[in-house]
Amino acid sequence: MTTLPSKKTETVSVIGLGNMGRALAGAFLAAGYATTIWNRTAGRGDELVARGAVHAPSAAEAVRASALTVVSLVDYDAAEAVLGPLAQAGAFGGGRVLVNLTSDTPERSRSAAVWAAEHGIPYLDGSVLVPTPVVGTAEALVLYSGDRAVFAEYEDVLRALGGRAEFLGEDAGLAAVYDLAMLDFFYTAMSGLVHAFALAGADGVKAVELAPFLDTISSILPPLAGAMAGHVDAGSHPGTLGNLAMETAGIDHILHTARRRGLDVTVLEAVRTIAGRSVGKGYGGDDWSRTVDEVRTA
Repeated sequence: MTTLPSKKTETVSVIGLGNMGRALAGAFLAAGYATTIWNRTAGRGDELVARGAVHAPSAAEAVRASALTVVSLVDYDAAEAVLGPLAQAGAFGGGRVLVNLTSDTPERSRSAAVWAAEHGIPYLDGSVLVPTPVVGTAEALVLYSGDRAVFAEYEDVLRALGGRAEFLGEDAGLAAVYDLAMLDFFYTAMSGLVHAFALAGADGVKAVELAPFLDTISSILPPLAGAMAGHVDAGSHPGTLGNLAMETAGIDHILHTARRRGLDVTVLEAVRTIAGRSVGKGYGGDDWSRTVDEVRTA
């Protein structure tokens, strides 16, 4: 556990000014924090400078300008390329804190935490779970994991990025685990949405005509997620409201219709295959949550 200075920062540095980095720096500025920025490509932060940010001439000077540095780069290779020389040069001396909001894998997050500890850098890993226009609002969800003392000391500052700032635990990889799991759900859902538009469109129904009715589906997802989570954790999958035999029959109808219209059914075939394996093992009367066993053993 890192011992941190008791005084909270009123200045923040942001390294990396892609779309997300600019949104983060803008949120700090909007919250009234003196913000120093740096990016490898010149010109990215001009609009932030116009709003009052200070553009440091080097990454080292950006880090030294603040007690708290937030990094948002394309991946951990890019982050390591920037942060490695800074650590070697002692830029994070004096208890300066590093919060890494770069997206990557849990393994990379854990390795980064080990690296930070070896260099005496108080470290938090994190994931921003909202698009850039939502950053800085009360609804924005940002997850953190790593050094609990860092989060406790700088929680108020970090809430400038999102009102829903949650500390998950001291395993530095947890934020990335949650991030990837939620994006897994998001991207497969987006694929289903696009396929639904294509299916309806093949019969002349415009996407904008179908969209208003889709809230019937999306509104059942939150309670459904809670119920299925309970089933998965308990290892019990009662099919009281719906079962795999019924649902695979429904998928077959969609597949038949989509194939006749010449649509790509790669994703839906994969869904049908996984569900079909559960049915084939005698679990046709179980809830869809039963398919988690097939996912785990693939």
